[in-house]
Amino acid sequence: MEDTIIDKEATTIDSASAKNVRVMNPADSKIPEGPVAEKWTNYKAHQKLVNPANKRRLDVIVVGTGLAGASAASTLAELGFNVLNFCIQDSPRRAHSIAAQGGINAAKNYQNDGDSIYRLFYDTVKGGDYRAREANVYRLAEVSNNIIDQCVAQGVPFAREYGGLLANRSFGGAQVSRTFYAKGQTGQQLLLGAYSSLNRQIEAGKVKSYNRYEMHDVVLIKDKDGVERARGIIAKNLVTGKFERFAAHAVVVATGGYGNTYFLSTNAMGCNCSAAMACYRKGAYFANPAYVQIHPTCIPVHGDKQSKLTLMSESLRNDGRIWVPKNIEDAKKLQSGEIKGSDIKEEDRDYYLERRYPAFGNLVPRDVASRAAKERCDHGFGVNNTGLAVFLDFSEAINRLGIDVVRQRYGNLFDMYEEITDVNPGELANTIDGVNYYNPMMIFPAIHYTMGGLWVDYELQTSVKGLFAIGECNFSDHGANRLGASALMQGLADGYFVLPYTIQNYLSDQITVPHFRTDTPEFDAAEARCQEKMDRLMNIKGNRSVDSIHKELGLIMWEYVGMARNKEGLLHALDELKRIRKEFDTELFIPGSADGMNVELDKAFRLNDFITMGELIAYDALNRNESCGGHFREEYQTPEGEAKRDDKNYFYVSCWDYQGNDNKAPELIKEELNYEAIKVQTRNYKS
Repeated sequence: MEDTIIDKEATTIDSASAKNVRVMNPADSKIPEGPVAEKWTNYKAHQKLVNPANKRRLDVIVVGTGLAGASAASTLAELGFNVLNFCIQDSPRRAHSIAAQGGINAAKNYQNDGDSIYRLFYDTVKGGDYRAREANVYRLAEVSNNIIDQCVAQGVPFAREYGGLLANRSFGGAQVSRTFYAKGQTGQQLLLGAYSSLNRQIEAGKVKSYNRYEMHDVVLIKDKDGVERARGIIAKNLVTGKFERFAAHAVVVATGGYGNTYFLSTNAMGCNCSAAMACYRKGAYFANPAYVQIHPTCIPVHGDKQSKLTLMSESLRNDGRIWVPKNIEDAKKLQSGEIKGSDIKEEDRDYYLERRYPAFGNLVPRDVASRAAKERCDHGFGVNNTGLAVFLDFSEAINRLGIDVVRQRYGNLFDMYEEITDVNPGELANTIDGVNYYNPMMIFPAIHYTMGGLWVDYELQTSVKGLFAIGECNFSDHGANRLGASALMQGLADGYFVLPYTIQNYLSDQITVPHFRTDTPEFDAAEARCQEKMDRLMNIKGNRSVDSIHKELGLIMWEYVGMARNKEGLLHALDELKRIRKEFDTELFIPGSADGMNVELDKAFRLNDFITMGELIAYDALNRNESCGGHFREEYQTPEGEAKRDDKNYFYVSCWDYQGNDNKAPELIKEELNYEAIKVQTRNYKS
């Protein structure tokens, strides 16, 4: 069965023109001319450069030390720029990139299984449900191979085959093995590589590292032509509690996504969207906020006292099979605790992903797998006491390969699961008719990654001159759904191989601009706004903790703006978010004082931004009357329950422009998408 092809000309029709919605000038995206496979080469051949002597005269602020931030800071310093690098943690190596488990994609084709740069490009665009910018995605696929070479040279201990060659495994949305990995701790090993490069530049004096600092505002200063440019930041010293000023010729934000808007997510508790929100409030467009990824393999919620959720790597779906009982009676017995998963025979198990999507099976993209799990649980086939879990089972793999081989691949993930749940997935639990059944894992979808982010052009520059966004912080590469193992790829691509080129195109015109002072009216005003905001929060003196309000926000977001959405629920969510904002403004209580370290105060700043972010997500989801990727509107689905896109009216990037006040609705601007190399199709993972 072929993918259904939509009329390509119809995909460029803009439904919003009739509604007075602004449409972006195509030139604003700065996409180079020529065939998609030649755009990046042509760009590099004709871009402006900064010579070595002039690089030493230019300062760049990089906010964030994850894979994107650390790689960008170290590479820019290696090139000769003076870099100021800011880290919210006590060490750059504690950035949340360290939590990534499964792997990183690259089109090396070491397995000789048909992979190529074009196939990685195509799989990424298709996985994103045809809502990504084509030129950016091809560039990502093109530089992916350089990332592996760079990391191997740094000493990253990728897994290897018996003969010594780098090993690969499969991830969702692909029919080839292109994912490089370091057991179940790939992010940690990649971050240590970037961290070593960063430390080299810190020691060389080219990077000034500021640990335990959090960005609160970006400072804009008009040039001689009256154009506002990003020239510095206001950052809070999290130890002293004081706001401090830092100036530079350009600012790069690499602070991750906004998943913690939902309170419960797989993100670390410190992950936040405050730096991105500061940029948004200063005029940087926020793109596609409704595109939030629900990861299908997370440990289910086990109580109302949890503060975060735990991811179980997508790599487990290589050998693990996802199932629920075929019979509703068995499901009810599982929910009541009368039987265990290992008590159900093979013929009574419904491997529903293999049944519904035979061509990809358990390795369908994350949005597809998550909705399929929700559908089974909604019909009563959930397998835990809440009915909100499915099984991930390794019995077949252990019987076929042996427990030692399976543990070599996933041993630390098995240990992590056992430590949290007290269940060993590698332990023999039952033997029925001569067939060994091992303890299955229980999993359920959870908030994991955000495809939306600050809008950037082809050069990774936001709509504010001199302000760049890289990694998960921007929107550029994943469309409506990110494929597994592509987050690490994007972060390192942006930091090592894209931004160091594109930022020079901007800085080449700044070489005559002297180093900036921070005792200017613009810095005075920015710091005063931060201080005023802090004073206001401290003086509310209500009766509710930050976490209690954040948890209520998260419940509203998950219920009405989560895995499934509809118009009525989104309108209700927007009303509820206004109520939450009022509650925050009148009932918040922050213990202690603003002097010195105050974790609750820092959390209050972030919660204020999460509320604004929640409204942005809801506005975007309400505007987009279609289902695509991680955005699923219940009104727009096929008879089989699959996402139903509307390419005639919604083939664009939603860019939201701040209107000067958190209480005012943002204005929509559309960047129309234009595909040259790929036919826009209805995704098909069945054949």
